[in-house]
Amino acid sequence: MQENLVVPTMAEMLSQGKQPEVLFWVGCAGSFDDRAKKITKAFVRILNRANVSFAVLGTEESCSGDPAKRAGNEFLFQMQAMMNIEVLNAYEIKKIVTACPHCFNTLKNEYPELGGKYEVLHHTEFLKSLLDSGRLTIEGGQFKGKRITFHDPCYLGRANNSYEAPRDLIQKLDAELVEMKRSRANGLCCGAGGAQMFKDAEPGNKEINIQRTEDALETKPDIIAAGCPFCNTMMSDGIKNKEKEGEVKVVDIAELIANAMDL
Repeated sequence: MQENLVVPTMAEMLSQGKQPEVLFWVGCAGSFDDRAKKITKAFVRILNRANVSFAVLGTEESCSGDPAKRAGNEFLFQMQAMMNIEVLNAYEIKKIVTACPHCFNTLKNEYPELGGKYEVLHHTEFLKSLLDSGRLTIEGGQFKGKRITFHDPCYLGRANNSYEAPRDLIQKLDAELVEMKRSRANGLCCGAGGAQMFKDAEPGNKEINIQRTEDALETKPDIIAAGCPFCNTMMSDGIKNKEKEGEVKVVDIAELIANAMDL
């Protein structure tokens, strides 16, 4: 089935003399990782349905620099950031939305001191604003009564104190939100943050993503909801390790909303 996704680039917008309402920062995971690409597509389908004027940078988007910075390569981070800031400022970008908390945190909190000052929103915050303003309506439908637990991404939750938007969206689905013992400010990292996504774990008696998956499974969920492509990978690996793939799904909030809207 051919998907009719409308994804204009900033270059195309500029050539038409238009400025989009928001720039969708896709991020490396959302661009290249096969699983995360599905999250990107789900979010774009929602934006199209809500008639949001948006654009992407396309080939002009480079890594935000988060992994380099977290791994201790400040020089590489600043090079990557300065290149991106140059592009963003040339397009006079004011508002950015991204489905990756790592990009979100870096663009929001670390770009300003390098000359990149933007309003930056995580996609769950943006989706909630679309619902609150009536630009988007969803019915619970297939998720009515489903037990859904939400894993707080470190860079959305503890780093930026954003806990409610994803939970509000889950409750809009008429689902039963079940909280893990460790949640919100007391949440446990999935193990991918701080550039750990790209290396083997240090020796220990248990992988941290397995521990976090066990936290989630204690709630007896039908679905583990995620708001980060890294968390999605780590929790999915945890579910595979526990051989629960047939019983528990790991799904991004954008995918939940898109599915509820039959998109």
